[in-house]
Amino acid sequence: MFKENLVIIPTYNEIENIEAIIRKVMHLDERFDVLIIDDGSPDNTALKVKELQEEYPNELHLIERSGKLGLGTAYIHGFKWAIEQGYEFIYEMDADFSHPPEDLVRLYKACKIDGFDVAVGSRYIKGVNVVNWPMGRVLMSYFAGVYVRFITGMKIMDPTAGFICYRREVLKTIPLDKIAFVGYAFQIEMKFNAFLFKFNITEVPIIFTDRTKGVSKMSTKIFREAVFGVVMMKIWSWFKSFKR
Repeated sequence: MFKENLVIIPTYNEIENIEAIIRKVMHLDERFDVLIIDDGSPDNTALKVKELQEEYPNELHLIERSGKLGLGTAYIHGFKWAIEQGYEFIYEMDADFSHPPEDLVRLYKACKIDGFDVAVGSRYIKGVNVVNWPMGRVLMSYFAGVYVRFITGMKIMDPTAGFICYRREVLKTIPLDKIAFVGYAFQIEMKFNAFLFKFNITEVPIIFTDRTKGVSKMSTKIFREAVFGVVMMKIWSWFKSFKR
């Protein structure tokens, strides 16, 4: 059965944001179904989603996992579910409003109308569009992109971005079970795979606003994984085939 849009939102302790983000997505001009993947949030995030499922029985879905298993594994679980359910356009988005929900429509149009295979909501395609981050974090993020482009050869200005639309074909082509990383390096690895498989990737400018509620999941461990992971990705790519 053909279905068009599914937004995957991983959660851990997002009780302060979850109802508002779901309602915002549900009231966009285009229809977007939502899949919440909750990693056993002790703050009852999943319970709130179940309450909202009574209001959105066909549009809102929930997968509960036990414990914090990582961002990458949550998305891969969601990607596989989306493919099984027949969705054509599959999105990554955070629960904390750092990614503007209304820009889902722009990502959709970039793929549906403009014909791209991957649309990235980019903080850096038109200058630096980040609100409420300290300068040190902005510089770290921006120069991480410079580093990734240098190592991988990708032209993407925001390779660590987590606000993305994938066509179904992209996620069916990338060997999801072989994706190695679970933190921010996961975002780079997915884009690098799409690049190596020669899918058409575009960047859509967004304004990224750091969360105002809840606690950030960023850590130095996650950042280290991304730094060292990029080199490993490049080395691994020399020994793999990327034919479609």
